[in-house]
Amino acid sequence: MSEEILIIISISLIIFTSPLISKLTKLPTIPVEIMMGAVAAYFALISDHAILHLVAELGFLYLMFLAGLEIDLKKLLSISPTMLKKSLLYNVVLFASSIFITFYFDLGKIFIVILPLISIGVLAALKKEYGETEWIKMAFIVGLIGEIVSIFALTTVSAVLEYGISYDFYKTMALFVLFLLVMLVVYKIFHNLIWWFPEIKSYLMPQEDHQEQDIRISMAIFFLMITVMMYLHLEVAFGAFIAGTFITTFFEEHNKQLPHKLEHFGFGWLVPIFFISVGASLEIEALLNSDLVLKALLITFAMIVIRIIASMLFIQEMGWNRFYMLGLSHAMPLTLLIAVTTIAYNNHSITQEYYYAFILAAILEVLVVMILIRIINSLISFRNSN
Repeated sequence: MSEEILIIISISLIIFTSPLISKLTKLPTIPVEIMMGAVAAYFALISDHAILHLVAELGFLYLMFLAGLEIDLKKLLSISPTMLKKSLLYNVVLFASSIFITFYFDLGKIFIVILPLISIGVLAALKKEYGETEWIKMAFIVGLIGEIVSIFALTTVSAVLEYGISYDFYKTMALFVLFLLVMLVVYKIFHNLIWWFPEIKSYLMPQEDHQEQDIRISMAIFFLMITVMMYLHLEVAFGAFIAGTFITTFFEEHNKQLPHKLEHFGFGWLVPIFFISVGASLEIEALLNSDLVLKALLITFAMIVIRIIASMLFIQEMGWNRFYMLGLSHAMPLTLLIAVTTIAYNNHSITQEYYYAFILAAILEVLVVMILIRIINSLISFRNSN
């Protein structure tokens, strides 16, 4: 059997069976896909191949596109000034704590960016399990700001890793700022056009659509933004993120099913290939290294603790018996943590051991935090019932 056929069969089986194993083990699907990818690579069912790299890269970009779908600029602009200030201060505390840890323990400077990362993707799982509770609503608002800050950090770090602090870096950042200003102008123009001519939305995305035009336009915007970022030599992932934000901001009210359709399209086959490839890049023997496991546990502990400390800013809004739930809910930046770690490793900013440690920490954070939230929520519910 040829190498390509074996890879395709293995990935197909993992994509099919991972949700089933997830239900049996009560674990999120993403860690299951990563672990199954590692096992498949261990038994040589998946190997290093150019096509796998290409599809996995596309899966990663689509993942960033889905991250952008979580952010509606209209809702962002409606956040109260007080909440906006507190959310930004929350991120300041995270980065300050990260700087302290990095320099105190003499770690690589990449840790300053990695430790405070926030991604609200896994929050959707908490929302499904616990509903629209007050702490989840608050976690989404604060996490929304945090994810934008994290995406900016991702773009800046990518430029530093590629060019260093040089003329090319400043040139790249200047282009990045110019790009954001142009996007702001495009946003205002499109916003005004839709206000004057609301039928534009119906023309672009008809209510009775038998040709999946909404998906086609979304994919056109997705690839167009990627092309623009490639031409400007900016972080391509940020372009995918902006494309997702654009879709949600302008078309979610018109077509409420669109974000769900795009999520199903991505998480059904494209995004899992990225996580499987991440797992395939791990060496199971290395995960048995006690020093590596200790590093992963310390990273997990540090990322949870700094978020609980930062969440003390919201004691007034959430109370002493709930504020830490906000910090815990942000301690699972699974997708962004893997994304930034992958970029850092590919640019030789972290060693292979730390790459493995971060991937393991990303999985441990989901497991530990999910269990902690479940226990704490049960205790609070039991106390309230009595």
